[in-house]
Amino acid sequence: MSDRAGVLLPGAWLGLLGGGQLGRMFAMAAQSMGYRVAVLDPGGDSPAGTVADRHLRADYLDPEGLRTLADLCHGVTTEFENVPARALEFLAAHCRVSPAAEAVAIAQDRAREKAFVRSCGIATAPYLEVNDARDIDNASAALFPGILKTSRLGYDGKGQVRVADRAEARAGFEKLGRVPCVLEKRLPLEREVSVIVARGANGEATTYPVAENEHAHGILDMSIVPARVSPAVAGRAREAALAIVQGLRYVGVLCVEFFVLPGDELVVNEMAPRPHNSGHYTIDACVTSQFEQQARVLAGLPLGSTEQLRPAVMVNLLGDLWKSGEPDWARVLAHPGAKLHLYGKKEARPGRKMGHVTCLGATLDEALATARALRTELGFETR
Repeated sequence: MSDRAGVLLPGAWLGLLGGGQLGRMFAMAAQSMGYRVAVLDPGGDSPAGTVADRHLRADYLDPEGLRTLADLCHGVTTEFENVPARALEFLAAHCRVSPAAEAVAIAQDRAREKAFVRSCGIATAPYLEVNDARDIDNASAALFPGILKTSRLGYDGKGQVRVADRAEARAGFEKLGRVPCVLEKRLPLEREVSVIVARGANGEATTYPVAENEHAHGILDMSIVPARVSPAVAGRAREAALAIVQGLRYVGVLCVEFFVLPGDELVVNEMAPRPHNSGHYTIDACVTSQFEQQARVLAGLPLGSTEQLRPAVMVNLLGDLWKSGEPDWARVLAHPGAKLHLYGKKEARPGRKMGHVTCLGATLDEALATARALRTELGFETR
């Protein structure tokens, strides 16, 4: 179902590779616009699969599952970056796919990603590709202390080791299984920020307000929006995100994460070729959520407004909060500015993302006060 301009109209089927919470929120946003959503995911009870109009339970490289998805859907997107490129390539031969496999492949590999960012004239932390132990032996002393990260499949602090010197780097390389890595110089961070950026197939692109991100144990803990940085830093972050998405010729929604260093120096940390945890605030605080934007891009619609309507603080809810049973959601919702989002996961495990709360306020201080009160009431660790 499309018009003469190739726009997929409401009623069309949109496909999704991946069954996690990002897919769940995409499906709900697309359905609210009148689209039908099919999810391909091997899990039997996935967050996205339980809300989709159709759940194809199959591996991401299963020929029959991919053919069924391609025959049913007019366009397909992804909800996680580690989807096999071959699946995207197969689907692209039969229907609209965004983002494209070649763009996702760059974001899947830290070494390629950093090289690409630098090719756009944007700074990253000093780094070295490590393919065997000899690379560590020959590494510049200026890279220490550093962080050794696997080039692929790392997320939420996994797949990385802090190393103080060359000996620890060698031991870390062994611990990580001697897979390709990057050795990245540890920098004096003032804060971490991120920008959600969207680009359509026609080249139109837009950014959301800059989010300030706080982490605990390598996992995003809170996002504060707008970020507490100068207008100049926020402007440079948004310009860099736009340069990256245009350089990639990316079609879809992408997140670029940055380190802010002393003196307001800005360097790119990494990017995620999909909606991002730090963009969840957009559901309640912006005219167009990152998930609606993802659906708009896939359907060929004009991009929606990214205007932020109220200051917001997003608080991640991890499985640790369930250690004494189901949290008291009535206490959460007693705060008028608190918006609760649960992901439909039946098993709560430590570190597992179970949901989030977005705290809205007339001012950022008000939103922060609500977030702090909720964290105390829910029994978050004291930081």
